[in-house]
Amino acid sequence: MSDIVQETAPRQDLNSRSSGIDTHTDINYREAAAIIVRSATYIRFFTWRYIAKFLLKFGSYALPMALIPWPVKILTDHVILGNPIQEATDYPAYMWPLINALHGSTSLELLMWLALIGVTLVLTIGSYSTDYEDEAEARLAEGQDYATQVENLIHGGDSKAGGLYGYLEFKLSTRLVQALSHTLRAEIFSRIGSLSMTQLEDQRIGDSIYRVMYDAPQMNQIFFDITHTPFISILLYIQATLTVMSAYPDTPEILWMTAAIFPIWAATTSLFSRAMRRRGQAARAAGAITTSTIEEGMDNILAVQSLGGNQAEQNRFDSDSDESFRRFRSVRLLWIAIGRLGQILAKLVEVLFIIFVVSRVIDGEMSPGDLAVLLLYLAYLRGPAMSLGYLWLTLQDNVAGMRRVFAMLDLPAEGDLGSTDLSLVQDGIALRGAGFTYPDGRRALDNINLDAKIGEIIAFVGPTGAGKTSLAYLIPRFHVATEGDVLIDGHNVNDLTLESMRSQITYVFQETQLFSDSIHNNICYGKPEAGRDEVEEVAKISGIHDFITTLPDGYDTRLGSAAGSKLSVGQKQRISIARGLLRDSKILILDEPTSALDPETEEYLVKSLHEAAKNRLVIIIAHRLSTIAQADKIVFLDNGRIIEQGSHEDLMNSTDGHYRSFVELQTKPLE
Repeated sequence: MSDIVQETAPRQDLNSRSSGIDTHTDINYREAAAIIVRSATYIRFFTWRYIAKFLLKFGSYALPMALIPWPVKILTDHVILGNPIQEATDYPAYMWPLINALHGSTSLELLMWLALIGVTLVLTIGSYSTDYEDEAEARLAEGQDYATQVENLIHGGDSKAGGLYGYLEFKLSTRLVQALSHTLRAEIFSRIGSLSMTQLEDQRIGDSIYRVMYDAPQMNQIFFDITHTPFISILLYIQATLTVMSAYPDTPEILWMTAAIFPIWAATTSLFSRAMRRRGQAARAAGAITTSTIEEGMDNILAVQSLGGNQAEQNRFDSDSDESFRRFRSVRLLWIAIGRLGQILAKLVEVLFIIFVVSRVIDGEMSPGDLAVLLLYLAYLRGPAMSLGYLWLTLQDNVAGMRRVFAMLDLPAEGDLGSTDLSLVQDGIALRGAGFTYPDGRRALDNINLDAKIGEIIAFVGPTGAGKTSLAYLIPRFHVATEGDVLIDGHNVNDLTLESMRSQITYVFQETQLFSDSIHNNICYGKPEAGRDEVEEVAKISGIHDFITTLPDGYDTRLGSAAGSKLSVGQKQRISIARGLLRDSKILILDEPTSALDPETEEYLVKSLHEAAKNRLVIIIAHRLSTIAQADKIVFLDNGRIIEQGSHEDLMNSTDGHYRSFVELQTKPLE
């Protein structure tokens, strides 16, 4: 472990480190109940499969309960003790046809019949005695944390029965839980992808991955527990009660002893519910932080290695992993304490129960076989009562995970602020008094006035932090202007539908975003129907075609493979530019498109952009003079304001101009 001494982080610090947009993590009983009810509404997507699973699951408990105890009584009283079957007493009504059919059988014949019954039960429901009750399941080895348990939540279909019955329930259960997990994972993945740029900037990737991969499957627990546990437990308790009262109508004390378990256990476990929610949330937040640390470390591995930060990164991971372990351990310790308390309560009831029944056997009011049967029914009566008492507490642990899922689903998606569809852009863009302030109060832009027409190349120039990218973000509404107007062909972008607007705006980001796919598919990502000729044409414009043709698989080379991983930054940048050009949108925004290009390639690209700008507006964010100088209009920004705008020649004629000073700094010879 790390040699850094790390104390357990405060819970609130964990939550804020995990996510910057999910801040309301400590919920009350009413909010927890609302999450449970909301989870149950997903049943509507799988109504018939859910009903079938409910009936099969109930049967997997009810059939052994109804059938298994009584052969044990026959074995004890009439085979081992040798009492004639004709003298049998204290059986439920549905067993008497079998008892009557066995009249006159010897002990050996009874044993043979019981063996035949046992084989039949094994083949049908996987049980022939309480000592052998088969189950159908496919659980993998797992740890005590949510991440390693999630595969069983997704794929671990199960049945409390075996044999043919268990196989059918297992198959249905597996398909149902996989369909449910896929539905919820797809829903949260879609919502994360629809968040605004501002929201995504405050959300750690690792936390989003954790919610999709590990939190969403918690739905399976709530999905079944919220209805299966109460209804099946009540039905099983009623079944056990009716069976016991049918066989032993003069011993109601048996029912009172087990019925008392539920209110006592429910009241006891309710004391731990808030602690369970808080610990569950903290454990998941710590797990998400560890996932984020891994993702960030791998994503920045070159910086880590080049700066000698391997040990520091290892220490950071050790610290976060250790914190995650502590938080998961606290959850398990709480469950252990609660489990021990439940065992003590169960043993007390069992002792009282045994004393009561044994006294009846000693007094001759019951047979030894009755003792065997009632000990079995003690479990059948006690189990549902304790399950109901456990239910609320069990749900609290899963509520913590579902709260994280619903918190993400409830974030407002980057929806349409208006309803107007933007027709083909003919004029260009205009900004009138536009400004932007971040949610934390930082001002990025102030009083921006700008006109940019189709057919122009506009360069946004200025020192680092001047607001160039923020200004470019206003055009496709990645950021919503907090004041003023951003207009496209006279329409305020807030009045336009996102699809119609962004279909005509292509933004090529400074950080190259390529997918693990072929070069061809990467280039035509924004226009999947494009043919190879179109792809090669834009690759030539961006200056990457000749390099691609030298690769063994050419345009079919997969990025991420041995060949693709060796692409230089400039080569990846040119592929990204080609992808932007192929989309053939009316407005093309390029953020530092030439930063990683050699002078020859840069010159070729800029000339190509002039050709491309004949029927579109091209906006370039750049620092390099060789790129800036060839723009039709240069917009110089500083501190979020437009200081100057005009052509390179016009701005250079201003002897004390900011742009001229900027250029002179680049061209000033080193002393």
